[in-house]
Amino acid sequence: MKKYLISGALATAILFTPSMADAALGDQTLRSGMKHSDVSELQKWLNNKGFNAGSADGSFGPKTRSALISYQRSAGISADGIAGNQTFGKMKLKSSGSSSSSSSKTTVKSASTGSSDFSRTLRQGSRGNDVKALQSALNSKGFSAGTADGVFGSRTARALRSFQSAAGIGVDGVAGSKTFAALKGSVKASSSSSSSSSSKVAGASTSASSSGVVNTAKRYIGTPYVWGGTTTRGFDCSGYIQFVLRQHGVNTPRTVAQMYNAASKVSSPSVGDIVFYDTRGGPTHAGIYIGNNQFIHAGASTGVAIASMNNSYWSQRYIGAGRL
Repeated sequence: MKKYLISGALATAILFTPSMADAALGDQTLRSGMKHSDVSELQKWLNNKGFNAGSADGSFGPKTRSALISYQRSAGISADGIAGNQTFGKMKLKSSGSSSSSSSKTTVKSASTGSSDFSRTLRQGSRGNDVKALQSALNSKGFSAGTADGVFGSRTARALRSFQSAAGIGVDGVAGSKTFAALKGSVKASSSSSSSSSSKVAGASTSASSSGVVNTAKRYIGTPYVWGGTTTRGFDCSGYIQFVLRQHGVNTPRTVAQMYNAASKVSSPSVGDIVFYDTRGGPTHAGIYIGNNQFIHAGASTGVAIASMNNSYWSQRYIGAGRL
């Protein structure tokens, strides 16, 4: 009997060990309430990227969901708190589903390199021939990415953001399917955008760049308010503005008062301008104007949200608008 039990146990181990070893993050959709080793891997990944998912215990609870939503917002994808093909794609994980593998490749024609197969999302730190093709395409359109050396550095990131802004797509410095599609279009750099990305201002002169600022700002709606916060885990009002504008090559002072002093004042705000408020004496709160008498800001009671300038609270405290 003992021999039978031992043999049975050994057979079971042999039978099931391969399938357990083959299991990997990205093989199945993960959502609230699940308990699985894949959830533990997801938690470790989120923690490693600075999104606090708590203990990597393999239990998909509220903290894990909140961390996942924060990551999804920062990645510019649907923030539903469910880790599926789209999320795994952004995480550069291959899903076992055939639909994700077939849709993960986007082939575009570069104006200078011919047909290039962009088979992955490219971001700062990426290396390879596809990065070289991206750099060549950007250079051919007048967005200076420097030498096409296949290394995605800060200069390539700045050139990519400038192109994304001019193309009117999400400005995140990450090259995905929308960017690859836009590269096939006729967007060219203007003399101002090609000379220096640091010359851009929040209240940009083109509708494409100003709408790009607004699109970026809206991506973080729902992010909680954190005093002194400057990351997607939580913003204060000036930290939020600084974070958004930095993605468009605009470096800003840290505090609202400093922003107010540095801004070129305008009589009435245009889309992308900064609107300032006196909530505690002097310029102490600010947001980004998005049009129709609305602005988006990191409010202490709301987190990142859209507010009306006509609201009685804000209308009484408005002190002006400016461009950084």
